[in-house]
Amino acid sequence: MSNHDSKSRESISRVALKKTTPDVSAAMGSLHAAAVSAAQDAKVEPELLELIRIRASQINGCAFCLDMHTRDARAAGETEQRVYALNAWRETPFFTERERAALALTEAVTLVHDGRVPDEVYAEAAEVFDEQQIAALIWAATVINAYNRIAIATRMVPGAYQPARK
Repeated sequence: MSNHDSKSRESISRVALKKTTPDVSAAMGSLHAAAVSAAQDAKVEPELLELIRIRASQINGCAFCLDMHTRDARAAGETEQRVYALNAWRETPFFTERERAALALTEAVTLVHDGRVPDEVYAEAAEVFDEQQIAALIWAATVINAYNRIAIATRMVPGAYQPARK
């Protein structure tokens, strides 16, 4: 990081999107809620959604979302081992066939600029998920990618988030 980068990090105040554009922020919240509802209707496990959110946030380098979703995953019973190994999920025996297919699809959606979503990735997902579930997975990946961009662009600070008590 250059001196200019570190200096600008300290001195530039970022827009508070929720305050400045409350209608758009509310629409984003509604999109998130609709995506979660679609996943519930499709019987996609909430734990799998957290893996999707963590993996996309790892790829995008979103510290705020990583903090939030690793906390949520652990609060929901996810193991430390799987959370720590998620960045290298292909090299571990810790993830199921369904999780692997969802993670591959999430990576392809997140890295869509690298060559779209390859047919083989989509076909792998179609082997273990029905159309409603695939749609829910695509929406989950799309929403977290949007939230990653919001958190990164506005430099949301990680550390204060606490999962809701259930």
